[in-house]
Amino acid sequence: MLATIVTKTFLDRWKGVAIGAVALAVMFFFGMAVYRDIDLAVYTDLPEAMRSIMNIPADADVGALAYGAIYSSYGALTLASLALSMGSASIAGEERKGTMGLLLGNPKSRTHVLVSKATNIVLLSALGAAILWLAGVVVPDLLNVDVTGVYVGALVFHIFVIAVFHGFLAMAVGGWTGKNSLASGVTVGVMVISFFAVGLLPLIDSLKNGVKAFPWYYYNGSDPHVNGIDWGHLAVLFVGIAVLAVVALVGVNRRDLRGQTTRVSLVDRLRANPTTKKMVDRLAGSARVSRIWVKTASENQGILIVVAYVMFVMMGLLIGPLYTFIDETLISLTDAFPEELLAMLGGGDMSTPEGFYQIETFGLMTPIAFMVVTVLIGARALAGEEANRTMGLLLANPIKRSSVVLEKTVAMIVQAAVVAVALFAGVVGGSMIGGLGMSPVNIAAATLLGMLLGLVFGALALAFSAATGRTRVAVYGTIGTALALYLANGFLPFSEGLEGLAKWTPFHYYLSSDPLLNGMNWGHAAVLLSLFGVLVVAAVMLFDRRDLRQSS
Repeated sequence: MLATIVTKTFLDRWKGVAIGAVALAVMFFFGMAVYRDIDLAVYTDLPEAMRSIMNIPADADVGALAYGAIYSSYGALTLASLALSMGSASIAGEERKGTMGLLLGNPKSRTHVLVSKATNIVLLSALGAAILWLAGVVVPDLLNVDVTGVYVGALVFHIFVIAVFHGFLAMAVGGWTGKNSLASGVTVGVMVISFFAVGLLPLIDSLKNGVKAFPWYYYNGSDPHVNGIDWGHLAVLFVGIAVLAVVALVGVNRRDLRGQTTRVSLVDRLRANPTTKKMVDRLAGSARVSRIWVKTASENQGILIVVAYVMFVMMGLLIGPLYTFIDETLISLTDAFPEELLAMLGGGDMSTPEGFYQIETFGLMTPIAFMVVTVLIGARALAGEEANRTMGLLLANPIKRSSVVLEKTVAMIVQAAVVAVALFAGVVGGSMIGGLGMSPVNIAAATLLGMLLGLVFGALALAFSAATGRTRVAVYGTIGTALALYLANGFLPFSEGLEGLAKWTPFHYYLSSDPLLNGMNWGHAAVLLSLFGVLVVAAVMLFDRRDLRQSS
């Protein structure tokens, strides 16, 4: 009964899930190989709160450390991100592409379509979990690492459940609103806030019980890789999944579904207002052929708002006061860490406000935040227009292909700048609230370098999009490349013969000069800016020479 829609969706998406899971398996292999050759006392001697953030038990061996530090965090976040992308595309994505009418034109009810899409979220998440489980069993044997006492299956099952939860959350939001970007943005926001809340709230005695309000606690609060499956915690997530399924079902059956042509952008809303119509018409051009960059920026406003909010409030304003609450024993821990290990977290000394912000905000979250925005625009910029069958209409106007690419690039820069302003304002505000005395000039330098790093990978997604005309290839190709380069930048310094190769990764030119302490390294900024420019030129050349696709 469900075979047609289930099979098509599965075949459309299984490659992306498999690529993401295999990339995590490779990361797990290299991580375990490195942990096998270092003194684990660096980790096991950490205070309980710090080990809790990193999912490391007090008596961790190489196996427990690799599973806790890599699978429990990166693995769960990646699989949940893949699931939420499926959830947001399940109903809202079909409406955005204008294909929902085609689906319902067959003898299929809305409920049938929703159940089919939900089935795929479960099946594809199970596929990703199965690959992680297989790698979790095979890799220790290849490296001769004893993993006795580590519950690999329990950890992977917990990862599977939290992934399905986020997939169903995105499906519920999309079912009620019909907006793909809103479904993705809300779910990403919930996931990121939940992840960091569970990691940071235990550091404050008065707030440590607040972790129970976040879904992530019921995923890893019981340390499943050490203690096995916690059915009580999973029951909470199962109930949440069931409730979200009902919410999605009610939402999609009660709402007038949106067609591809019914979408109203921010520009259109401003044009409809007499107060702003004149200004917007000057900015965007005529009502018939608007400035492409304005239209593109408007179409991606949902995820931009969520990312900017998270970076301003969660990773900016709140980190400053949090630093003043943390125990001195915890913030002096960095003396026990080797320099190479700190590089994996972005470097920094937690005994200083700058070092704490570098580890908590700028090390990992800032690149992710910028890339979420820039890669999304870069991937959809050209391939998205082709998938929606609007590229022909766009190029029917007197506009060059190169101009389309450049205007899409302008939209990418504008949105990255909005995130940069939010991040800068949040960190400056957090420093002022916490009385930390950080330099606004140095904060601006770190923020600008983060923005340039994000633009590099956004331009890479744009080049993939220009070369292939396929959004998924652009997204997964860019994410895979970014992950590989991030791992190279973090792991290569462990090897005496290969440490120089880290300079060939864009991540090296982001924080290696400690901009929060030393200010802007203009040489590093020039390297990132040059990479961005080269990739944009490559995108222009690739788009000019390719025959465009006429269907998705």
